[in-house]
Amino acid sequence: MATIPRIGDAQRRARLGHRHLLAPAHRAATVEEVADAVVGLHATDAATVYLSACARLAEPSPAEVERGLYEDVTLVKLLSMRRTIFAVSTDTAPYVASSTARAIALKERATFVKHLQASLPEWDERRLVRTEREVLEALAARGEATTAELARDVPALRETMVVSPGKPYEGRQSVGSRVLRLLASDGHVRRARPRGSWTSSLYTWASAPQLPDVPVREAKAEVARRWLASYGPSTEADLKWWTGWTVRDTRTALADAGACAVRLDTGPGLALPDDLDDVEPCGDWAALLPGLDPTAMGWRERDWYLSPEDVPSLFDRAGNIGPTVWWNGRIVGGWAQRADGEIVWRALTDVGRDAVAAIEAEAGRLSAWIGDVRVTPRFRTPLERELVR
Repeated sequence: MATIPRIGDAQRRARLGHRHLLAPAHRAATVEEVADAVVGLHATDAATVYLSACARLAEPSPAEVERGLYEDVTLVKLLSMRRTIFAVSTDTAPYVASSTARAIALKERATFVKHLQASLPEWDERRLVRTEREVLEALAARGEATTAELARDVPALRETMVVSPGKPYEGRQSVGSRVLRLLASDGHVRRARPRGSWTSSLYTWASAPQLPDVPVREAKAEVARRWLASYGPSTEADLKWWTGWTVRDTRTALADAGACAVRLDTGPGLALPDDLDDVEPCGDWAALLPGLDPTAMGWRERDWYLSPEDVPSLFDRAGNIGPTVWWNGRIVGGWAQRADGEIVWRALTDVGRDAVAAIEAEAGRLSAWIGDVRVTPRFRTPLERELVR
């Protein structure tokens, strides 16, 4: 019987420094390299993409991120894994779209039509399709436009619908905002450059080319392979959580990707066949990563890089992680930006003088490229709130 390789927590942490481009010697030159290194960058919060990318760029620059997102359009934002918006490279996008995003888009459409008809009975699938066609025609004529600008051309977008009827938080929402989100989920439009700074969520919209079709099973296998190459060795449960797939789809994808069994400190795990040997540590490294950073949110089982007693300070009640401080592959604290621009941080454990010096240097690096911009995480966490008081 063949011996199952053992890969302990220390080896998993050693892989983070270079695979996730967090050790200084392994930082990247382009935002596309960064996105591929972590499969995709979380993009629910407008600022996260910039903060995550610049933490991994040898020369941090919002302009480099904007080049990929809005000039060369080599990064594509997709509503995909766990119904979260990810910015992925154009090389990765067809696999993410076919494996995950298109199925989510179908559910989004069905849900929207149900809620729309409950609030506005005169709307049906045919009227929605007709309105979408008019929106795409108006957008093609304008080039780029906000939802409000498109509503001037397509009056149906100005109508409002009831959301969460009968709930204490019942309210009204414009049909336009939901239609544009639906078109984005379907891959017909993309979020173009926002109005304002790179922290703004007031996007314009632009037409988007259709991504190539990839057979679903092939796409899932490729996403599983890329995830294991970046986040492995890991567990089936971690990949299932990260993608939002079913157990059956997750197991099939891992088998198709050629994953092999390993022993982790926590129990059975999986790795790619060429990832069984020990890797050399990168040397000491520190990082200040934003809320919802892909490294912090890469696994469901986090004890090997995050102490369980620190979870209440670093996560909100919905499970979103806030800004974190890292030292040699572990989360050791959190950080925040105060109203005057100062970057402040707090360790939740004794990290030693070398770590303090390295973390201070990273805080200075972050402060230098952020400049006059002020960043408030979309999802506030207890420690982040304490630090800005």
